[in-house]
Amino acid sequence: MQPQHESLKRAIGTFGLAAGIINITIGGGIFRFPALVASSLGAAAPIAYLVCAIAMALIVICIADAGKRVTLTGGPYAYVGAAFGPYAGFLSGVLLWMLGTFATAAVSTVFVTNLGLLMPSLSGVATATVLLVVALIFWSAINLLGVTLTVQLNSIATVAKLFPLVLIASAGAFFVHSENFHINAMPATGDIARTSLILIFAFAGIESALVPSGEVRDSERTVPRAITIAMIGITALYVALQIVAQGILGSTLAQSTAPLADAAGASLGGWARSLLLVGASISMFGYLGGMTLAMPRMVYALARDRFLPRALAQIHPVHRSPQAAIIFQAILTLVLAITGTFEKLAILANVSALALYFGSAAASWKLSHRPIVPILACGVIIWLLTGLTINEWLGFGTCLAVASILYLIAKR
Repeated sequence: MQPQHESLKRAIGTFGLAAGIINITIGGGIFRFPALVASSLGAAAPIAYLVCAIAMALIVICIADAGKRVTLTGGPYAYVGAAFGPYAGFLSGVLLWMLGTFATAAVSTVFVTNLGLLMPSLSGVATATVLLVVALIFWSAINLLGVTLTVQLNSIATVAKLFPLVLIASAGAFFVHSENFHINAMPATGDIARTSLILIFAFAGIESALVPSGEVRDSERTVPRAITIAMIGITALYVALQIVAQGILGSTLAQSTAPLADAAGASLGGWARSLLLVGASISMFGYLGGMTLAMPRMVYALARDRFLPRALAQIHPVHRSPQAAIIFQAILTLVLAITGTFEKLAILANVSALALYFGSAAASWKLSHRPIVPILACGVIIWLLTGLTINEWLGFGTCLAVASILYLIAKR
């Protein structure tokens, strides 16, 4: 059984939560994906964004519906647990924790690499490790002081990261060439499914941003409003960036290693390219801050329900923050970032995200008894999962098997 009351401070409002969703969602993916999507679908790339937007619209309706009914810390972990019992909740919690941890570690590797491109003196394995340690210590220290200060800094980071993206999306529109949008042949349905599956990484984040549900004010109204504001803004920005990059770079977009920065440089000049690289660093640094807020709360929720050692559920007596979970999560993220690569971690995060979305949609169906939207959401998720390879299915199944074994051990 989930506890009915928590002692965490409820200090997150609508715009604070919306900023957290935007901050976590717009991480490192959007600075890479325009080229990746273009290499798969060419000028038809915006189709994948629209498919993801439709899928995410159905999914977030389900998450919002479940979120206003279950207000405990843990996000989808709490929703699925309330609907289907502790075992299903535990599996969702493990997947959410794995998703957030792998995604944070993946973006951390891109963050230090991007800093090395901006300032060559900061490149190198040893320097990258030091930069990661400093960044994680900074955000962990801020987080230990309480959720209010962390939310305020996340809001500032969100505005700072959006400025260069909005600049290229708006100013770059005057430099697009219409011939770059010519579609020679529509891509196959399977190619769209596979590309949309990969692109989910750029949209994922809402499930992590909702983990601190136990610290949201008036969650029944705040959660749906924040989700709506964030997802409309994110989708519009992503589609605009893909169109501008395609319109400026054309066939060369698929080969670009820094597509948005290259588009900015080709349209506005070298200063704009540098600004986009700086914006990417700020974006990923802000992402680390958002995940430093969200993921320790997942550790706290699992420890609160005795699936992890109770010591990880300790709350600071003054700041009311989960201090032990914050320190533990920072160390775990650092280890994974040093030993892993972006691509492998991103794939694990994608599969975990879709599994969580499926569980949240099913939980919404169970809690509200309104089946239409949850059924549509589950159908879209199943279609997206057809893009997985055999090895990815085996890896995902192994994770669930290990989680099940841990659950049995914890129950004993």
